[in-house]
Amino acid sequence: MDMRTPGATSMADIVESGVAAEELKAFVERIERLEEEKAAIADDIKEVFSEMKGRGFDTKVTKKILRIRKQDHEERQEEEAILDLYMQALGMT
Repeated sequence: MDMRTPGATSMADIVESGVAAEELKAFVERIERLEEEKAAIADDIKEVFSEMKGRGFDTKVTKKILRIRKQDHEERQEEEAILDLYMQALGMT
């Protein structure tokens, strides 16, 4: 009984088939290119934060704003309500 995932290529199939090996190589090279692009984008983002900091903006607050902007309105309201509740419990208000 074969327990492999349907459509999956076994290691023996890859070794024996030049076509499967080429397909594997193409996937790996594609991932490598995407990783390079991701690193370049990360460097660009760091550069923008550095530029902001140089212009006097608080990058820590900006990162928090970016995180908040990703949330939907209800999620943000719920988080703010819990934060207020915890701050009250700790006597911080």
